[in-house]
Amino acid sequence: MEQSYDTLASLALALGLGLLIGVERERRKGHGPTRRFAGIRTFSLVALAGALAQLLALPWATLVAAVLVATLAVVSHVKDRSGDPGVTTEMALFVTFLLGVLAVDDHAAAAAVGVAVAGLLAAREPLQHFSTRTLSEQELRDALVLAASALIVLPLAPSQPLAWLAGVNPRTVWLLVVLIMSVQAVGHIALRLFGARLGLPLLGLVAGFVSSTATVAAMGARARKQPGLLMACVAGAWFSTVSTALQVGLMALVLQPASLRVLGPALGFALLTALALGLVAFWRSTPSPDDGAVKGRAFSLFQSIGLALLLSGITAAVAWVQGEFGALATYVATALAGFADMHSPAAAAISLFAHGTIGPATVLTAVLLAFSTNSVSKIVAAYAAGGVRYGTTVSAGLLAVAAAAWVPWVWARAQG
Repeated sequence: MEQSYDTLASLALALGLGLLIGVERERRKGHGPTRRFAGIRTFSLVALAGALAQLLALPWATLVAAVLVATLAVVSHVKDRSGDPGVTTEMALFVTFLLGVLAVDDHAAAAAVGVAVAGLLAAREPLQHFSTRTLSEQELRDALVLAASALIVLPLAPSQPLAWLAGVNPRTVWLLVVLIMSVQAVGHIALRLFGARLGLPLLGLVAGFVSSTATVAAMGARARKQPGLLMACVAGAWFSTVSTALQVGLMALVLQPASLRVLGPALGFALLTALALGLVAFWRSTPSPDDGAVKGRAFSLFQSIGLALLLSGITAAVAWVQGEFGALATYVATALAGFADMHSPAAAAISLFAHGTIGPATVLTAVLLAFSTNSVSKIVAAYAAGGVRYGTTVSAGLLAVAAAAWVPWVWARAQG
């Protein structure tokens, strides 16, 4: 009974996928002597043929059926009398056969791929418009550079610290390069879709969960390139700090919920201050009617490499100081580590608090030190990427957020 149910389910899925893809092809088939071959019935039968061939459990039967379907597609293409003969329908027919075969062994995968194929076929006009009119030549080259950086260079980069690079891990450096380029590229897309006034602040809020420092640098690069977007980029940079405070709070909730009673006021002050600053910058930014038409470079490869080397240099300097003088105390260790990354030292301090190694006052001070030194790294990145005007504006906000985070600590000391 179970085997019969699986067989019927496979056949039903194959038929459904054939009908789904066939309906889309039927609508584009045309009429008269120039109509294209293969519509809803042909695609449905081919999908069923694939499933039946696979259910026979005879490899030669599946191979023969595949050859027959491929031959049918080739013959139809040769005899095509339309003015614009393509191979989309022929390839879709063969893919539908393979989906019928796959439907016997993996229902979920076959269903997902079948829906994706139907969607791809149905999106013909939007895809053509995007590739030929919306996407510029420079943006296409930038997309290829980003893809090569992430999918070719990054996997090949050595993944161990090198002594002649002051203990810096090349893969980590290149990952930072890819991250900065990605943030700039997404910012470019957001700029065209939503305009600078809304797109860049939203990008900063989202990208801040990945790396607030890289987001500050990417926004600075955008502000240097397009000075008219200065306040929108500043808003994005400050909103990324909202993400930093929120992420540390979520880490505390996961690692040790009790630590939120200690860290909550400081993180709350920092989050509200960063949010207020971001909203002010958003309000002061001016919409531009040309935002959606922005083209040109999505990012700068060499600038991204330079920023990644700068931030990695800070990391190497921190590692050297720790190696020379040692992490004499939790405060020193977390403060030094905060220059390179906020989340790791904060998580370490919260974990120590969870195990009872340090007390509430120590974990609060350690997290605040990491938050403050990480703000210094953001300030350096802001000046390096965005210049004096952007750097000064962003730095003032970052210092205000850091000062707000220390308010509960100072208040507690004054009361004590």
